[in-house]
Amino acid sequence: MIMAEGGNAVDAVVAAALVQTVVDPLMCGLGGMAVAQVMTRESEIVVIDALGQTPSQIRPDIWLSDYLGPTPDGFGYQVRGHRNETGAESVMVPGTLKALANLHSRFGSTPWADLFADAIRIAKSGWTVRPYVQATLDNDEAKNGRMNYADKLLSTPDGRRIYGAADRPPRVGDVITNPELSEVLRHIAEHGSEELYKGAIADLLASSVQRDGGLLCIDDLRHYTIHELRPLLGKYRGIGLSMPPQPAGGIQTMQILGILNEFELSGLGHNSSAHIEVLSEAMKRALQDKESLWQKSDVSEDDYLSLLSSERAKTAAEAIRNSERVQVGRVHEDSPNTTHVCAIDEQGFTVSLTHTLGNPSGYIPTGLGFMLNGGMSTFDPRPGSVNSVQAGRRRNTTACPVIVFDESGPILTLGAPGGSLITPAIVQALSNFIDFGMDVREAVLAPRIAATSNAIDLSNRISRESEAALVKRSYEVRRSPMNYAFGAVHALSKLNGSLEGAADPQRDGHAAAVF
Repeated sequence: MIMAEGGNAVDAVVAAALVQTVVDPLMCGLGGMAVAQVMTRESEIVVIDALGQTPSQIRPDIWLSDYLGPTPDGFGYQVRGHRNETGAESVMVPGTLKALANLHSRFGSTPWADLFADAIRIAKSGWTVRPYVQATLDNDEAKNGRMNYADKLLSTPDGRRIYGAADRPPRVGDVITNPELSEVLRHIAEHGSEELYKGAIADLLASSVQRDGGLLCIDDLRHYTIHELRPLLGKYRGIGLSMPPQPAGGIQTMQILGILNEFELSGLGHNSSAHIEVLSEAMKRALQDKESLWQKSDVSEDDYLSLLSSERAKTAAEAIRNSERVQVGRVHEDSPNTTHVCAIDEQGFTVSLTHTLGNPSGYIPTGLGFMLNGGMSTFDPRPGSVNSVQAGRRRNTTACPVIVFDESGPILTLGAPGGSLITPAIVQALSNFIDFGMDVREAVLAPRIAATSNAIDLSNRISRESEAALVKRSYEVRRSPMNYAFGAVHALSKLNGSLEGAADPQRDGHAAAVF
């Protein structure tokens, strides 16, 4: 709608993200965090880190005496009473709205207030619960030591009023109205994004969190800033890539592609056992390197960039050819409940945005209608590592909005929700597009694998022949019951002036063109 009325790709992404904050309340929101990338007509690349930041009042030992251990699936740490993942104590300073405002002020063409119209209308008139929203609520988080999302959603008086009107969690077909959120959005539309950080909304948010035992304070909101990052630039098969660096997911993604660049993948047969073995071993090596850095007490930018050296890629590729396998230890996972939006326009803008609540806290500040992130759950309550609890620390993420370009300009943009499965999903979509000559729809919809542990996970559409060959090679193989699995890539391509798009069917995504 925004682009049809003359807005550009930045306007469209901001408006779409605002609507997502209404209709995906467990995945993203004004209380969430974001990573964004923009390429302009002049090929200027801007990367924005609007990730959550730990409150200034937090103590490194705050949960040490209540520490129960890592979650079984690796996504975060267990603390007695779920205090680090649920409720006011689990909240980090949110950044999403700052990112949207920054992008709009620099590149937008539609008036700020106009971008809120659909989000305000939908919050007030209501939206229908979709199958994926219910699937998220039904997911068994308790088996991994976390509180179930349905319980989180109804954990505050406001949550019960907005989402539990039928004395139960929402189900498919229910219509959710949220007049408080509608009014908050209207206020921000009229008075600007700083209302969430320095204005009336900031005061209400901080006082609610503090009243309910949380640590985030008004000074945290007032002093929060986004970080503009130097884009991580590289090439795959001679084609340009731009990704967000640490603390986002570009290093791991680029490292895997660097290893794959040493192989002629197109000659292996797509999703053959040989192809899957190379993919999985490259994924495990990059994952192992990232985890090794996360365990250290001090890590520099150079430490991360060293993972991308051509010598390291060649050494890894040679080890894979020699059937030398990597054994992956405990892995830090990331929340799969994230969302992504991207856009390309005729004015030359290419925009890619991934935003999330991380681990939703369930905490809805009194009278505001939106949930805050529960990002503190991914920090280690034990002191001593770069991922330990510490005031003012930025959250790490696998989010990785990507722009692909050649001498003509951008030819592809993509990203994905899916937590730790974002990296495998993006790598395979890129390889499908570049190595196997698939169009964007084929590249996104092709069956994928994942290797985020010592096992290889297969989409249900991977052939039984490939599975049997991998088992014969003594791999542990796990077949997903899902036909579309492992991340949910959303992508747009621009080839020879023709635009095409695709959204992974496992979620609620949609690709659309405006003429």
